[in-house]
Amino acid sequence: MQMSYAIRCAFYQLLLAALMLVAMLQLLYLSLLSGLHGQEEQDQYFEFFPPSPRSVDQVKAQLRTALASGGVLDASGDYRVYRGLLKTTLDPNDVILATHASVDNLLHLSGLLERWEGPLSVSVFAATKEEAQLATVLAYALSSHCPDMRARVAMHLVCPSRYEAAVPDPREPGEFALLRSCQEVFDKLARVAQPGINYALGTNVSYPNNLLRNLAREGANYALVIDVDMVPSEGLWRGLREMLDQSNQWGGTALVVPAFEIRRARRMPMNKNELVQLYQVGEVRPFYYGLCTPCQAPTNYSRWVNLPEESLLRPAYVVPWQDPWEPFYVAGGKVPTFDERFRQYGFNRISQACELHMAGFDFEVLNEGFLVHKGFKEALKFHPQKEAENQHNKILYRQFKQELKAKYPNSPRRC
Repeated sequence: MQMSYAIRCAFYQLLLAALMLVAMLQLLYLSLLSGLHGQEEQDQYFEFFPPSPRSVDQVKAQLRTALASGGVLDASGDYRVYRGLLKTTLDPNDVILATHASVDNLLHLSGLLERWEGPLSVSVFAATKEEAQLATVLAYALSSHCPDMRARVAMHLVCPSRYEAAVPDPREPGEFALLRSCQEVFDKLARVAQPGINYALGTNVSYPNNLLRNLAREGANYALVIDVDMVPSEGLWRGLREMLDQSNQWGGTALVVPAFEIRRARRMPMNKNELVQLYQVGEVRPFYYGLCTPCQAPTNYSRWVNLPEESLLRPAYVVPWQDPWEPFYVAGGKVPTFDERFRQYGFNRISQACELHMAGFDFEVLNEGFLVHKGFKEALKFHPQKEAENQHNKILYRQFKQELKAKYPNSPRRC
């Protein structure tokens, strides 16, 4: 009897020692992992030791906190704003990709996450109460199953002021409750969404593009503000970070990223060589080529495609701003906000570029990086039902330029 008791004690001691050894080895592995820089090593670790489910609970708690207040009204009182459905930590010197989308067009986030390796901020517009609820479900599903969403994406929600969004009810299965991977979430969204032009919503609600842009770039120093159905060239974030880290001379400079559009979006060009080949055969053309050629012409595409190939991203040439140029650019410092009186379609980006010029910013075109819009923008199927609002914005733009003269009385520049 005494011998049996001694054997049991020895067994439990051995078991306890084994458990302590396993715990120590796991802590040692975590310590070694922190010194590894490759994504491959981290992926291998998480295959064996998945992240704690508490991280998903934190996402849900964050959603609940963002939604519980009922949001805040924008300056016009027409829209309700929910900041920080998802949050990401921002390095003050980082470059954030800021974009905006209707709920259906969130489908494009997958491509942006693949190409842009840095932080990303998206403002989502829900035109109806049902869309607002879908947006919260999507935020929960994407952040629960997509590590990149948790690590790199900030998400904000805007809806008409008469609606309020709510936390998804865990007792209600819904269409996304049974999904178990990031790809499954995007696949499901592809089946239920009807992606199209952000502001062609089929409702009486105007798409508040400039409110969404300001919200997406809020809190960032350097930002590249783009449309959600555009894709940046491979390595653009890395190139921008290296260039900005090496020098502090870019204050007061708008670094222009040339924008193109591709006929078929099956395979997006990754680098300049691929882009130029498609450009030469007519599969790629300057952005807005079929709608507003002067809106992008100052970029000087013929000069850009003939620049000598270089390995480092840098400004290649200076372009004086002229109306109605509306370039996509990276800039930091005291960048003017987008005027939120402009909604729907027309003059919403031109007005901000005009003020950037009046505020003293210079425009320099980058040599290698670029953006590509998915599909050609054609006049016949582009926003035919919103001509009245376009005319309203045209009148507002004339008024806006007069306001800038009073705002910058000492500026020798004019729009």
